[in-house]
Amino acid sequence: MNIIRKKTGILLVMVCFNLTYVKLYGRDTVFIKVHFLYGSKPAKKYKATEKKWFGGILGGHVGIESDSDKVFNFIPKGDLHYVSNPKDKHSTFAVHSLNNFWSILGGDADEVKKATVIIPISEKQKNILDSIYKIYMWSTPYDYAFIGMRCGSAAYDILGQMGIVKYYTYRKTWKKIFYPKKLRRIILEKAKINHWKVIRADGVKTRIWERD
Repeated sequence: MNIIRKKTGILLVMVCFNLTYVKLYGRDTVFIKVHFLYGSKPAKKYKATEKKWFGGILGGHVGIESDSDKVFNFIPKGDLHYVSNPKDKHSTFAVHSLNNFWSILGGDADEVKKATVIIPISEKQKNILDSIYKIYMWSTPYDYAFIGMRCGSAAYDILGQMGIVKYYTYRKTWKKIFYPKKLRRIILEKAKINHWKVIRADGVKTRIWERD
């Protein structure tokens, strides 16, 4: 009986949440999902079994999902450049399934620490995103480099062009958003102000995860 009541309570919360979103944004509102994979390193007791991740505790990854199960994200291609080289770009924009996105650094998709922010956008913003997608998939606009654009700054660039965050030049963008946590803090703060839905999952205890 308690299980039935609990399930009924959860269902009512979900229904109320969906009705609230319809009231706030309308039935035809389009949403994007900004996915954040948290950086991590092996916990002391598990260094023999857990792998090191690119970027470690200040690493992680970020991508934007506009169409179901298609996550648009910026990744290196070839050797990592220390300083950006616009004449020899070792980078590409890629589309991954959500499962592949969560496991991109080597972890299991169900065991990683993650946060997803669901953002309502206008038709105009959706058209901007679609245009960026076509152009950036055809030809990446910048190199992937330690001193330069990486996944966090690339995602910020896209969201800036859409008007979701303040737009900056490429140079100012990578200086401001040096790793994903910088963007995550901005988006999570905006989520509080604008009442955007945030979905979180804790990672396994065999790793030490970065915090917000």
